[in-house]
Amino acid sequence: QVQVVESGGGLVQPGGSLRLSCAASGAIYGQNTMAWYRQAPGKQRELVASMTTSGTINVADSVKGRFTISRNTESTVSLQMNSLKPEDTAVYLCNLFWVIVPTTIRKDYWGQGTQVTVSF
Repeated sequence: QVQVVESGGGLVQPGGSLRLSCAASGAIYGQNTMAWYRQAPGKQRELVASMTTSGTINVADSVKGRFTISRNTESTVSLQMNSLKPEDTAVYLCNLFWVIVPTTIRKDYWGQGTQVTVSF
């Protein structure tokens, strides 16, 4: 069984910074993608940033230049968030997935989420 655990959320003032971390454990396939999503009250879940084990990065336009995703291992991912805005307030969820080659079966795992609140 694979477990995904986030840490690092909290309350920060506009313009401040936070760093989120995510660690996965269990039977993890080496070639995978780890990503951060966020969901604000009354809004759909949206992709913030993703990074594959080979280093391919995808970042949402709304956070480009402010958020940086990084990976140290095949089972960990971090999100450095700078110049935070009130509209960044949301629950941030970590996602780990891979595709079972040569099939198209996708294995998805989610953390419980960590609250980020940007406010005075």
